[in-house]
This record gives sequence, C-alpha cells and structure tokens, in this order.
Amino acid sequence: MTDALPDLAGYVPPTHDTQHWTVRKPGASGRGGIVASQSRAAAEAGVSVLEAGGNAADAAVAAAFALATVEPWNSGLGGIGFAMVHRPGQPAQVVDFGPVAPAGVDPSAYPLTGRMKQDLFAWPEVKGDVNIHGPLSFVIPSSVAGYDLLRERFGTGMPVRDLLAPAVALAKRGLPQDWYTTLKIANSAKVLRLYDESARIYLPDGLPPVPPYQGSPGFFRQGRLPETLERLRDAGLRDFYEGGVAAELVKDFQAMGSVINAADLSGCRAAARDAVTIPWRGAFLLNTPGGLTAAPTLAAVVAEMDRVAASGAPDAAWYRGLARAMRAAYSDRLKGLGAAKETSETCTTHLTVCDKDGMMVSVTTTLLSSMGSRVVLPGTGVLMNNGMMWFDPQPGSANAIRPGARPLCNMCPVIVSGTDGTTPFLAGGASGGRRILASVYQMLAYQLDFGMDPEMAAHTPRIDVSGPDGASADRRLPDDVIGGLAQDGELEVVEHSVIPVNFACPNFIRSENGMQTGITDVLSPWSAALAARA
Repeated sequence: MTDALPDLAGYVPPTHDTQHWTVRKPGASGRGGIVASQSRAAAEAGVSVLEAGGNAADAAVAAAFALATVEPWNSGLGGIGFAMVHRPGQPAQVVDFGPVAPAGVDPSAYPLTGRMKQDLFAWPEVKGDVNIHGPLSFVIPSSVAGYDLLRERFGTGMPVRDLLAPAVALAKRGLPQDWYTTLKIANSAKVLRLYDESARIYLPDGLPPVPPYQGSPGFFRQGRLPETLERLRDAGLRDFYEGGVAAELVKDFQAMGSVINAADLSGCRAAARDAVTIPWRGAFLLNTPGGLTAAPTLAAVVAEMDRVAASGAPDAAWYRGLARAMRAAYSDRLKGLGAAKETSETCTTHLTVCDKDGMMVSVTTTLLSSMGSRVVLPGTGVLMNNGMMWFDPQPGSANAIRPGARPLCNMCPVIVSGTDGTTPFLAGGASGGRRILASVYQMLAYQLDFGMDPEMAAHTPRIDVSGPDGASADRRLPDDVIGGLAQDGELEVVEHSVIPVNFACPNFIRSENGMQTGITDVLSPWSAALAARA
C-alpha cells in the first residue's frame, strides 16, 4: 500500500526570481593605480592615462568623457555632477558642477494637473510631463565645465587632446549593441520615440537595437557625438560654452523651445572648495561635498550610528539600528528640504580613481533619469539631462522651480582620510538616486568598522532605506536580520539584480602602503575595476 499523494489543489506559485545564479565580480590590485567604473571601457580609458603619466584627476577626466560615449543612459556631456579630490598631504577638495536652473526659466510653464506623478519622484504631476522629458526639462549642462576644472586645477597638465583621445575613439567605434544596451534603451523607448534625433539613433525601424542571435554584438554611432568630441579635443573644453559647440547647442535649444541661452552657457563655471568633513567614530574623517547633496543626511546617519555597537560582523541589531537611523535622517531631510519619495530607477554613474602616489578622485555624475530628458540635440549629438525634475513643481515650496536655483540631489562621492585630514586611503560612491546613501554608508561601515576589504564589502548583502517609512532587504541576509527588520516596520525582501534595480551601484578603492585595491558593483554587468601597470 502506498502513501497518499499530496493534494496540489491549493498550490501557491513560488516568488518569481529574475536570477538563479551566484555572481562574483573580480576586484583589482596593484601599485600603479586603479580605475573603478560602471563601464570597463571607461576604466580602460582611465588606466591608459595613468600609464601615460597622468595622475588620478587626469584619468578621471578621460574616463568621464569615455562614459559619455559608452553609458548614455547614465551620464554625458549634457549632465551635471560632483567630484571629490584628495592629494596626500593636503586637505580634500570638492569640484562642484551641480545642477542650476536656466536664468530664463518660468515656473508658470509647469502647470499642475492636480494629480500626483509616480515617476522618479512622487511630485505633483505637470501637464505634459514637461519637467520630466523634452526641452523644458533641461538644466544648464555643467559636466564639461566640471571635468575642465578637475583637469586644470588638479591634473598634471596633460593636453586635452590626450585626455579625450579614448572618448573620441570610442565614439567613432560606437555604442556596443549587446543585450544590456537593448535593455537600457527599451526601458526609455516609450519617450525616446517622441524626439526625432533620439528615435533615429536609438530606435532604428522604431524598435530598440538588438544584438545578433550569435556572434559579436557590433556597434552603432550616436549621431554627431564623435564630431563634437573631436571639436572639444581640438578647440578646448570651453568651446562647449563659448565656441562652435556652444553655437550649435544654442541653435538647437532655440529651435526646440528650451530656455537655456548663450548667456547661461558662457556663464557656466564649476567651483572648487574645501570638502565638508564628517567624523567617523573618532577614528577617521569622511570628506564630502556637503551642501545640496546627500552628505548632510549621511552626517546625521553617521552621528546616530556612533551609538550602535560595531564589532566582529554586522548583525541583526546593527542592521536594525541602521534602518532606524536612516528613517529618522530621511524624515528630517524631506521635511526640511522639500524633496519627495523616489518611485523608480535613477540612472547616474560613479567613477573612482587612485594613482600610484595615493591621490584619490571620486566622481558622481548624472543625467538624472535614464537617458535624461531623452532628447538628443541633432547638431551635437549631446543627450541632455532632465534636471528640472529635481525641483518640486509646486510654487512656493522649499525646492521650487526658480531662475538660477539649485535643487537638492542625492549624489554622495566620498573620500576617507585619517583624522589629520591629509592622508586619504579609501574613496568611493555609488549611483542609484536616493538608494545611494544607504549603499555608501554600508560600504564604508563594512570596511571601516568590520575590517572587510573592498571586494568582500562589495559581495556582502545590504539593506536599503530611501525614505522615512519602510525598508528593503537583500534576500541573502540571515533570517534573524530580516526578522528583526520586519519587527520595526514595513519590510520588502528583494533580489539584488540587474533589473529591477533594488540597490545602488557602489564602487570603492582602498590605498595602503603603496598598494591599491578596488572593486565595482557586483551586479552591474559592464562594470570593472582595473589596475594600471606600475
């Protein structure tokens, strides 16, 4: 006689997982310097500059321009950002090329529908989504100014021609037409199709480009971007703001109805200033950009976590303490600065560089949404940001749209030094909108408090808290951690996957005794940390 078969009438399907594998990402180590980037091609560009005698600032500039050609969904010439620079023996510096609204912006051009918009930020909805895509979503593109100041103030004097050579070569080759490109373009296709040049480049025959079923993926060019990079290579980077490139930009701005004008461009300058420091348990200093970034909120979390024990390995009590600290910090941030809850993917990039002499550079740069405004300017091939989306469209709010105003953003590049402030040894940051803060804090804590090296830290599961309510946890965390977090409020247990993006994408480099080690985000398929030859 056999046992009765189980009754499957009440079968409940299991939770759907998008990935059924264990992924590991190799780190890099050496004495000639490290470049860590969300694109291996950009890391290779930076390494080529280190090996040609450039320093960390030179390599960061070369890699950032390369990213404009190989990662158009995350950053580019039409973007904005912040960089941290720290030379051994000197205080850390900030290079600020953050978002600024055009002088001619008219708040009445963003009328409200009376509904809430569930896009990147849960702002009140604007008619036609003109603050989210299209020409009225642009803020002044300051990335080129930032890279120019980074090169001029902190580089070795390498010619612009050499720093842009990798980006020009990559632009002439074209964007890789592989599965990841297909995925990223498809994610923005609904809006890309509204703009002629964007659709022509990224939606051939009305559809995202796809790789061949077998063989090598191939490449495709991004409009006039190669010619624009060649022009900047030959005429200098200020040409973007005051020369031939600027004239082409203004021509397209006027034709499509953007309010950015020649005066906005010619007046665009990055600024260098001293870093804002945050003490870490009395043992280290975090050097941050401060101001309208995530740094003030990071400072609040660090101060609260000073009261939470951290030894051995992170445990349930530590994660619960972190979740509470972050919820409280976000409550204060959003109440005081007028920001709203993010509800979908942000597409930023982070780049970290250390040279053989221990100089460290940490750069976060963005177009804001995936592919920014989704508008490619036909005269230059520049994909423009949609930075107007950082502003609250409600008139009179703390973060309201105003001429020349600067909005709150979530970038948080950081460099860690000893308490003397002149000995940098750890640098990093992340992309991922409001998820950046949780990622950066945990990567710092894993290394500074729990003794992990960068590679181990990158492979350790994390939690995310992106606002005053609720949290999410990597399903790989121990049951007691997940159970403890669930006791304190709403908790979502999620995968750390390529898509959906549930956690930010960090990269970090550590430098000690002349040896550098680095790692990038494990689940970013194109990312890599590469070592230069000593």
